[in-house]
Amino acid sequence: MRIFIANLMLAFLWALMTGEFTVGSLGVGFVFGYVLLWFIQPLIGKSVYFAKMIQIISFLIFFIKELIVANLRVAWHVVTPSSFFKPGIVAVPLEEQSDLEATLLANVLTLTPGSFSVDISADRRTLYVHVMDVDDPEETRWELKEQYEKRLLEVLR
Repeated sequence: MRIFIANLMLAFLWALMTGEFTVGSLGVGFVFGYVLLWFIQPLIGKSVYFAKMIQIISFLIFFIKELIVANLRVAWHVVTPSSFFKPGIVAVPLEEQSDLEATLLANVLTLTPGSFSVDISADRRTLYVHVMDVDDPEETRWELKEQYEKRLLEVLR
């Protein structure tokens, strides 16, 4: 956490030095601060911060890609006949999760067009997701579990 705060302070310092307090300027300062902290890592000690930032960026890239693909699928379904729809509710078995992890997973799935988290079991072991087009329930279940749950838990743990 100390290194993250130091990275934020370096981003703020960069914005001060450039005289521009914009999101872009703070972003560039954050990247430069990250690189600087990575180079001086032998002096400040090893930290999981650097690996965690890579995981977060990887998840964000994955999520943006999935968001674009899901929007294109929804647009395709809008312009094609509705007889091709195969909606369904898929029960996705979950790993042991905290309330925060289960909530974030449900929200990430709901944010993706074409899927909606309907309910979670009382023991937080099964998440029920309504999917706009289910060709193969097992494949859909695998995709939700391996693609979304696994990646999100890597970021959060």
